[in-house]
Amino acid sequence: MRDEFNDPLWRQVLSGAQMLFVAFGALVLMPLITGLDPNVALFTAGLGTLLFQIVTGRQVPVFLASSFAFITPIILAKGQFGLAETMGGVVAAGFVYTFLGLAVKIKGTGFIDRLLPPVVIGPVIISIGLAMAPIAANMAMGKAGDGSVLLPYSTAMWISMPTLLTTLIVAVFGRGIFRLVPIISGILVGFALSLYFGALDLSHVADAPWLAVPAFTAPAFNWQAILFIVPVALAPAIEHIGGVIAVGSVTGKNYLKTPGLHRTLLGDGVATSAAGLFGGPPNTTYAEVTGAVMLTKAYNPKIMTWAAIFAITLAFIGKFGAILQSIPVPVMGGILCLLFGSIAAVGMNTLIRH
Repeated sequence: MRDEFNDPLWRQVLSGAQMLFVAFGALVLMPLITGLDPNVALFTAGLGTLLFQIVTGRQVPVFLASSFAFITPIILAKGQFGLAETMGGVVAAGFVYTFLGLAVKIKGTGFIDRLLPPVVIGPVIISIGLAMAPIAANMAMGKAGDGSVLLPYSTAMWISMPTLLTTLIVAVFGRGIFRLVPIISGILVGFALSLYFGALDLSHVADAPWLAVPAFTAPAFNWQAILFIVPVALAPAIEHIGGVIAVGSVTGKNYLKTPGLHRTLLGDGVATSAAGLFGGPPNTTYAEVTGAVMLTKAYNPKIMTWAAIFAITLAFIGKFGAILQSIPVPVMGGILCLLFGSIAAVGMNTLIRH
Protein backbone atom coordinates (compact mmCIF):
# COMPACT_ATOMS: atom_id res chain seq x y z
CA MET A 1 0.00 0.00 0.00
CA ARG A 2 1.25 3.50 -0.87
CA ASP A 3 2.45 5.55 2.11
CA GLU A 4 0.90 8.99 1.58
CA PHE A 5 3.28 10.49 4.16
CA ASN A 6 6.19 9.82 1.79
CA ASP A 7 4.43 11.16 -1.30
CA PRO A 8 6.52 13.36 -3.61
CA LEU A 9 6.09 17.11 -3.34
CA TRP A 10 3.99 17.42 -6.51
CA ARG A 11 1.37 15.04 -5.08
CA GLN A 12 1.16 17.05 -1.86
CA VAL A 13 0.84 20.33 -3.78
CA LEU A 14 -1.88 18.90 -6.03
CA SER A 15 -3.83 17.49 -3.09
CA GLY A 16 -3.45 20.80 -1.23
CA ALA A 17 -4.94 22.68 -4.20
CA GLN A 18 -7.86 20.25 -4.23
CA MET A 19 -8.51 20.76 -0.51
CA LEU A 20 -8.76 24.50 -1.08
CA PHE A 21 -11.18 23.92 -3.96
CA VAL A 22 -13.31 21.82 -1.63
CA ALA A 23 -13.35 24.46 1.10
CA PHE A 24 -13.68 27.46 -1.18
CA GLY A 25 -17.46 27.44 -1.68
CA ALA A 26 -18.34 27.52 2.02
CA LEU A 27 -15.24 29.59 2.84
CA VAL A 28 -16.39 32.58 0.78
CA LEU A 29 -20.13 31.97 1.22
CA MET A 30 -20.05 32.91 4.91
CA PRO A 31 -18.32 36.30 4.39
CA LEU A 32 -20.53 37.05 1.39
CA ILE A 33 -23.63 36.44 3.54
CA THR A 34 -22.34 38.57 6.43
CA GLY A 35 -20.91 41.37 4.29
CA LEU A 36 -17.26 40.63 5.13
CA ASP A 37 -14.53 40.67 2.50
CA PRO A 38 -14.13 37.17 0.97
CA ASN A 39 -10.47 37.80 0.11
CA VAL A 40 -9.79 38.59 3.77
CA ALA A 41 -11.59 35.36 4.69
CA LEU A 42 -9.34 33.49 2.25
CA PHE A 43 -6.24 35.04 3.84
CA THR A 44 -7.34 34.37 7.44
CA ALA A 45 -8.33 30.79 6.58
CA GLY A 46 -4.81 30.12 5.32
CA LEU A 47 -3.19 31.95 8.22
CA GLY A 48 -5.44 30.21 10.74
CA THR A 49 -4.65 26.78 9.31
CA LEU A 50 -0.90 27.46 9.53
CA LEU A 51 -1.23 28.69 13.13
CA PHE A 52 -3.27 25.59 13.98
CA GLN A 53 -0.56 23.38 12.52
CA ILE A 54 2.13 25.17 14.54
CA VAL A 55 0.18 24.72 17.79
CA THR A 56 -0.61 21.05 17.10
CA GLY A 57 2.80 20.11 15.71
CA ARG A 58 1.35 19.56 12.22
CA GLN A 59 -0.23 16.25 13.21
CA VAL A 60 -3.91 16.75 12.30
CA PRO A 61 -5.06 16.91 8.63
CA VAL A 62 -7.70 19.63 8.98
CA PHE A 63 -8.34 22.94 7.24
CA LEU A 64 -9.75 25.88 9.19
CA ALA A 65 -12.03 28.46 7.58
CA SER A 66 -15.16 30.59 8.03
CA SER A 67 -17.57 29.33 10.72
CA PHE A 68 -21.28 29.40 9.83
CA ALA A 69 -22.23 29.42 13.52
CA PHE A 70 -21.32 33.12 13.69
CA ILE A 71 -23.40 34.29 10.69
CA THR A 72 -26.36 35.71 12.65
CA PRO A 73 -24.37 37.32 15.53
CA ILE A 74 -21.91 38.94 13.10
CA ILE A 75 -24.72 40.42 11.00
CA LEU A 76 -26.46 41.77 14.11
CA ALA A 77 -23.25 42.99 15.76
CA LYS A 78 -22.13 44.80 12.59
CA GLY A 79 -25.43 46.66 12.47
CA GLN A 80 -25.38 47.55 16.15
CA PHE A 81 -21.70 48.12 16.96
CA GLY A 82 -19.84 48.38 13.64
CA LEU A 83 -17.34 46.16 11.82
CA ALA A 84 -14.27 46.99 13.93
CA GLU A 85 -16.10 46.34 17.22
CA THR A 86 -17.49 43.09 15.81
CA MET A 87 -13.94 41.98 15.00
CA GLY A 88 -12.97 42.76 18.60
CA GLY A 89 -15.68 40.32 19.67
CA VAL A 90 -14.27 37.70 17.26
CA VAL A 91 -10.80 38.13 18.80
CA ALA A 92 -12.29 37.60 22.26
CA ALA A 93 -14.27 34.57 21.05
CA GLY A 94 -10.99 32.82 20.26
CA PHE A 95 -10.11 32.86 23.95
CA VAL A 96 -13.16 30.68 24.71
CA TYR A 97 -11.39 27.80 22.94
CA THR A 98 -8.27 28.52 24.95
CA PHE A 99 -10.12 28.30 28.27
CA LEU A 100 -11.84 25.08 27.19
CA GLY A 101 -8.46 23.67 26.17
CA LEU A 102 -7.08 24.58 29.58
CA ALA A 103 -9.97 22.73 31.26
CA VAL A 104 -9.22 19.66 29.14
CA LYS A 105 -5.52 19.95 30.01
CA ILE A 106 -6.32 20.02 33.75
CA LYS A 107 -9.01 17.33 33.69
CA GLY A 108 -7.37 15.11 31.07
CA THR A 109 -8.83 13.42 27.98
CA GLY A 110 -10.89 11.16 30.21
CA PHE A 111 -12.98 14.25 30.90
CA ILE A 112 -14.01 14.29 27.25
CA ASP A 113 -14.44 10.51 27.15
CA ARG A 114 -16.95 10.78 30.00
CA LEU A 115 -18.58 13.87 28.53
CA LEU A 116 -18.78 12.45 24.99
CA PRO A 117 -19.08 8.63 24.96
CA PRO A 118 -19.39 6.90 21.56
CA VAL A 119 -23.17 6.88 21.80
CA VAL A 120 -22.98 10.70 21.86
CA ILE A 121 -20.02 11.09 19.48
CA GLY A 122 -21.72 9.21 16.63
CA PRO A 123 -24.80 11.46 16.45
CA VAL A 124 -22.58 14.55 16.86
CA ILE A 125 -20.54 13.58 13.80
CA ILE A 126 -23.71 12.75 11.90
CA SER A 127 -25.19 16.12 12.81
CA ILE A 128 -22.05 17.91 11.60
CA GLY A 129 -22.53 16.31 8.20
CA LEU A 130 -26.30 16.76 8.01
CA ALA A 131 -26.53 20.24 9.55
CA MET A 132 -25.35 21.83 6.31
CA ALA A 133 -27.26 19.38 4.07
CA PRO A 134 -30.19 21.77 3.42
CA ILE A 135 -27.79 24.45 2.16
CA ALA A 136 -26.00 21.90 -0.05
CA ALA A 137 -29.36 20.69 -1.43
CA ASN A 138 -30.51 24.27 -2.08
CA MET A 139 -27.25 25.02 -3.88
CA ALA A 140 -27.63 21.88 -6.00
CA MET A 141 -31.14 23.02 -6.97
CA GLY A 142 -29.92 26.47 -7.99
CA LYS A 143 -30.92 28.33 -4.83
CA ALA A 144 -29.00 30.55 -2.46
CA GLY A 145 -28.49 29.47 1.14
CA ASP A 146 -31.62 31.37 2.16
CA GLY A 147 -33.72 29.56 -0.46
CA SER A 148 -33.97 32.36 -3.05
CA VAL A 149 -33.85 31.06 -6.64
CA LEU A 150 -30.67 31.84 -8.60
CA LEU A 151 -31.16 29.43 -11.53
CA PRO A 152 -34.13 27.47 -12.89
CA TYR A 153 -34.47 24.09 -11.18
CA SER A 154 -34.02 22.00 -14.34
CA THR A 155 -30.90 23.91 -15.43
CA ALA A 156 -29.37 23.66 -11.95
CA MET A 157 -29.97 19.91 -11.78
CA TRP A 158 -28.42 19.36 -15.22
CA ILE A 159 -25.31 21.05 -13.82
CA SER A 160 -25.15 19.75 -10.23
CA MET A 161 -25.97 16.07 -10.82
CA PRO A 162 -23.33 15.45 -13.54
CA THR A 163 -20.88 17.32 -11.30
CA LEU A 164 -21.72 14.96 -8.43
CA LEU A 165 -21.63 11.88 -10.69
CA THR A 166 -18.24 12.87 -12.17
CA THR A 167 -16.80 13.34 -8.69
CA LEU A 168 -18.06 9.90 -7.63
CA ILE A 169 -16.80 8.14 -10.77
CA VAL A 170 -13.30 9.66 -10.55
CA ALA A 171 -13.11 8.91 -6.80
CA VAL A 172 -14.14 5.26 -7.24
CA PHE A 173 -12.65 4.31 -10.59
CA GLY A 174 -9.83 6.85 -11.02
CA ARG A 175 -6.27 5.57 -11.13
CA GLY A 176 -2.97 7.27 -10.39
CA ILE A 177 -3.05 11.04 -10.49
CA PHE A 178 -6.75 11.11 -11.47
CA ARG A 179 -7.77 9.50 -8.19
CA LEU A 180 -6.31 12.55 -6.39
CA VAL A 181 -8.54 15.06 -8.18
CA PRO A 182 -12.19 13.93 -8.02
CA ILE A 183 -13.29 17.33 -6.72
CA ILE A 184 -11.41 19.31 -9.36
CA SER A 185 -12.72 16.92 -12.04
CA GLY A 186 -16.28 17.54 -10.89
CA ILE A 187 -15.73 21.32 -10.87
CA LEU A 188 -14.32 21.26 -14.43
CA VAL A 189 -17.33 19.28 -15.70
CA GLY A 190 -19.64 21.64 -13.81
CA PHE A 191 -17.88 24.67 -15.34
CA ALA A 192 -18.28 23.23 -18.84
CA LEU A 193 -21.99 22.51 -18.31
CA SER A 194 -22.52 25.94 -16.77
CA LEU A 195 -20.94 27.51 -19.85
CA TYR A 196 -23.19 25.40 -22.11
CA PHE A 197 -26.36 26.39 -20.24
CA GLY A 198 -25.36 30.05 -20.02
CA ALA A 199 -25.05 29.94 -16.22
CA LEU A 200 -21.40 31.02 -16.06
CA ASP A 201 -20.71 34.73 -15.54
CA LEU A 202 -17.07 35.72 -16.01
CA SER A 203 -17.67 39.43 -16.68
CA HIS A 204 -16.24 40.52 -13.31
CA VAL A 205 -13.01 38.59 -13.92
CA ALA A 206 -11.90 41.07 -16.61
CA ASP A 207 -12.47 43.98 -14.23
CA ALA A 208 -10.54 42.39 -11.36
CA PRO A 209 -6.88 43.48 -10.88
CA TRP A 210 -4.10 40.92 -11.05
CA LEU A 211 -2.74 41.90 -7.65
CA ALA A 212 -4.80 43.41 -4.85
CA VAL A 213 -4.34 43.68 -1.09
CA PRO A 214 -7.40 42.35 0.77
CA ALA A 215 -9.45 44.96 2.65
CA PHE A 216 -8.09 44.22 6.13
CA THR A 217 -9.92 45.74 9.13
CA ALA A 218 -8.31 46.29 12.54
CA PRO A 219 -10.43 45.34 15.56
CA ALA A 220 -11.78 47.74 18.16
CA PHE A 221 -12.70 46.40 21.60
CA ASN A 222 -16.15 47.17 22.95
CA TRP A 223 -17.40 45.22 25.97
CA GLN A 224 -20.96 45.13 24.68
CA ALA A 225 -19.88 43.67 21.34
CA ILE A 226 -17.60 41.18 23.09
CA LEU A 227 -20.35 39.97 25.43
CA PHE A 228 -22.70 39.73 22.44
CA ILE A 229 -20.43 37.46 20.35
CA VAL A 230 -18.38 35.44 22.90
CA PRO A 231 -21.22 33.12 24.08
CA VAL A 232 -21.73 31.96 20.49
CA ALA A 233 -18.21 30.46 20.54
CA LEU A 234 -19.41 27.57 22.72
CA ALA A 235 -21.33 26.03 19.82
CA PRO A 236 -18.42 25.88 17.32
CA ALA A 237 -16.13 24.76 20.18
CA ILE A 238 -18.30 21.67 20.63
CA GLU A 239 -18.44 21.35 16.84
CA HIS A 240 -14.63 21.47 16.84
CA ILE A 241 -14.50 18.47 19.19
CA GLY A 242 -16.81 16.56 16.86
CA GLY A 243 -14.72 17.62 13.86
CA VAL A 244 -11.48 16.40 15.46
CA ILE A 245 -13.16 13.11 16.36
CA ALA A 246 -14.52 12.83 12.81
CA VAL A 247 -11.14 13.29 11.14
CA GLY A 248 -9.69 10.83 13.67
CA SER A 249 -12.31 8.28 12.64
CA VAL A 250 -11.35 8.83 9.00
CA THR A 251 -7.59 8.48 9.54
CA GLY A 252 -7.79 5.84 12.29
CA LYS A 253 -5.98 7.99 14.86
CA ASN A 254 -6.97 9.41 18.25
CA TYR A 255 -6.22 13.11 18.02
CA LEU A 256 -7.86 13.70 21.39
CA LYS A 257 -4.74 12.12 22.94
CA THR A 258 -2.08 13.01 20.35
CA PRO A 259 -1.52 15.92 19.93
CA GLY A 260 -4.30 16.32 22.49
CA LEU A 261 -7.68 18.02 22.48
CA HIS A 262 -6.27 20.89 24.55
CA ARG A 263 -3.82 21.69 21.74
CA THR A 264 -6.40 21.44 18.94
CA LEU A 265 -8.74 23.71 20.90
CA LEU A 266 -5.89 26.16 21.48
CA GLY A 267 -4.98 26.03 17.78
CA ASP A 268 -8.58 26.76 16.77
CA GLY A 269 -8.74 29.60 19.30
CA VAL A 270 -5.50 31.18 18.07
CA ALA A 271 -6.76 30.91 14.48
CA THR A 272 -10.07 32.58 15.36
CA SER A 273 -8.41 35.43 17.27
CA ALA A 274 -5.95 35.96 14.41
CA ALA A 275 -8.86 36.16 11.95
CA GLY A 276 -10.46 38.88 14.06
CA LEU A 277 -7.22 40.88 14.06
CA PHE A 278 -7.35 41.11 10.24
CA GLY A 279 -11.12 41.57 9.81
CA GLY A 280 -11.94 37.99 8.85
CA PRO A 281 -14.68 35.62 10.08
CA PRO A 282 -14.05 33.19 12.97
CA ASN A 283 -12.42 29.92 11.96
CA THR A 284 -13.54 26.35 12.49
CA THR A 285 -12.58 22.88 11.24
CA TYR A 286 -14.22 22.18 7.88
CA ALA A 287 -16.41 19.11 7.47
CA GLU A 288 -16.08 19.40 3.67
CA VAL A 289 -12.32 18.97 3.88
CA THR A 290 -12.66 16.02 6.26
CA GLY A 291 -15.00 14.46 3.71
CA ALA A 292 -12.40 15.08 1.00
CA VAL A 293 -9.71 13.52 3.22
CA MET A 294 -11.85 10.39 3.48
CA LEU A 295 -12.68 10.42 -0.24
CA THR A 296 -9.07 10.77 -1.43
CA LYS A 297 -7.39 9.01 1.54
CA ALA A 298 -5.01 11.99 1.73
CA TYR A 299 -4.14 11.78 5.44
CA ASN A 300 -0.85 13.73 5.35
CA PRO A 301 -1.18 17.02 7.32
CA LYS A 302 1.44 18.58 5.01
CA ILE A 303 -1.30 18.69 2.38
CA MET A 304 -3.18 21.22 4.54
CA THR A 305 -0.01 23.34 4.72
CA TRP A 306 -0.13 23.65 0.93
CA ALA A 307 -3.87 24.37 1.01
CA ALA A 308 -3.16 27.20 3.47
CA ILE A 309 -0.33 28.58 1.33
CA PHE A 310 -2.60 28.54 -1.74
CA ALA A 311 -5.34 30.32 0.24
CA ILE A 312 -3.00 33.10 1.37
CA THR A 313 -1.55 33.49 -2.13
CA LEU A 314 -4.93 33.60 -3.84
CA ALA A 315 -6.10 36.27 -1.40
CA PHE A 316 -3.67 38.64 -3.15
CA ILE A 317 -4.37 37.52 -6.75
CA GLY A 318 -7.47 39.42 -7.78
CA LYS A 319 -8.24 37.70 -11.09
CA PHE A 320 -7.74 34.15 -9.83
CA GLY A 321 -9.90 34.88 -6.81
CA ALA A 322 -12.57 36.28 -9.14
CA ILE A 323 -12.48 33.06 -11.21
CA LEU A 324 -12.89 30.94 -8.10
CA GLN A 325 -15.77 33.11 -6.92
CA SER A 326 -17.47 32.61 -10.28
CA ILE A 327 -17.95 28.88 -9.60
CA PRO A 328 -21.71 28.50 -10.16
CA VAL A 329 -23.79 27.61 -7.13
CA PRO A 330 -25.08 24.26 -8.55
CA VAL A 331 -21.50 23.06 -9.11
CA MET A 332 -20.58 23.56 -5.46
CA GLY A 333 -23.95 22.20 -4.36
CA GLY A 334 -23.42 18.89 -6.15
CA ILE A 335 -20.00 18.42 -4.58
CA LEU A 336 -21.09 19.49 -1.10
CA CYS A 337 -23.95 16.96 -1.14
CA LEU A 338 -21.34 14.21 -1.48
CA LEU A 339 -18.96 15.61 1.12
CA PHE A 340 -21.55 16.26 3.83
CA GLY A 341 -22.99 12.80 3.19
CA SER A 342 -19.51 11.32 3.65
CA ILE A 343 -19.19 12.94 7.08
CA ALA A 344 -22.60 11.61 8.12
CA ALA A 345 -21.50 8.13 7.04
CA VAL A 346 -18.41 8.40 9.29
CA GLY A 347 -20.67 9.23 12.24
CA MET A 348 -22.98 6.32 11.48
CA ASN A 349 -19.97 4.01 11.28
CA THR A 350 -18.73 5.27 14.67
CA LEU A 351 -22.15 4.64 16.20
CA ILE A 352 -22.42 1.12 14.77
CA ARG A 353 -18.88 0.06 15.77
CA HIS A 354 -19.52 0.94 19.43
